[in-house]
Amino acid sequence: MNYCFGVDVGGTSIKLGLFSVDGVILDKWEIPTRKENQGEYILPDIAEEVLKKMKEKGLDRSELNGVGIGIPAPVKNNGEVYKTANLGWGHKNVKKELGALLDGIRIEAANDANLAAMGEMWLGAGRGEKDIVMVTLGTGVGGGIIVDERMLVGSSGACGEIGHICVNPEETGTCGCGLHGCLEYYSSATGIARLANNRLAKNNDASILRGQKVNAKTVFDAVKMGDKVAIEIAEEFGLHLGRGLAAVTALANPALIIVGGGVSKAGDILFRFIEKEYHAHAFFADHEVRFALAELGNDAGICGAARMVLS
Repeated sequence: MNYCFGVDVGGTSIKLGLFSVDGVILDKWEIPTRKENQGEYILPDIAEEVLKKMKEKGLDRSELNGVGIGIPAPVKNNGEVYKTANLGWGHKNVKKELGALLDGIRIEAANDANLAAMGEMWLGAGRGEKDIVMVTLGTGVGGGIIVDERMLVGSSGACGEIGHICVNPEETGTCGCGLHGCLEYYSSATGIARLANNRLAKNNDASILRGQKVNAKTVFDAVKMGDKVAIEIAEEFGLHLGRGLAAVTALANPALIIVGGGVSKAGDILFRFIEKEYHAHAFFADHEVRFALAELGNDAGICGAARMVLS
């Protein structure tokens, strides 16, 4: 068994990769995510792509370890998904259904953010580490927790939902999950834009952010230029994220925290704001935790999915 497939299902596209067992990406490609009719075409499309690639590469089933697949939803160890926010699925057993479509080829399924963490541990910023936390800062805030090289999944597959730690119980605004005061409300890309717009509305302080469309990129570009208002916005972002990560490390005790997602493109300047608050609130035994930027970008999910099959 020299090969495996890694699959990362997103709301817009499905990423697929063919891997050797030593972690070399032999081929990678994407197909559209067809969400029509409650997403009924998604798993058949994946099965078709896997079989097509096996034929193209001349691979026999006996050479294949299996197919790992990441789903943007909580996934139980047995492959069950009860609801997805953006695929149209209700209850579905991904392992059973995809396995049947692939005539019994081994299938492993997990949450996509957990697999991104696994991918970074295997081939990215976490190489050589066994205990990591990854936080992804995009439209929302996701995360994955790896302890002794094993993903923490939880009873309903929701372990690692870092974005829904409550960091401000006084908040009246509502998170996308329906709760109040979630980390995601402040430290996601949309949260940063909200912080920025709120701050700009408070007074007329001069800022290069005025008169332009405000988003996470423009905020941190302004921070790099020394803009006082942008720095205040970044400090509020870091306040919430640092406190949230301190709570996570009190439970997980990682050696490394990896920051990924679109916001991470701002670079190392993020750590100027995160680490200050992290160290102010972290348990003393977690003060040696290192911070790093994710390295694999959009390949993290397929890498983690492949690693799950190999492990």
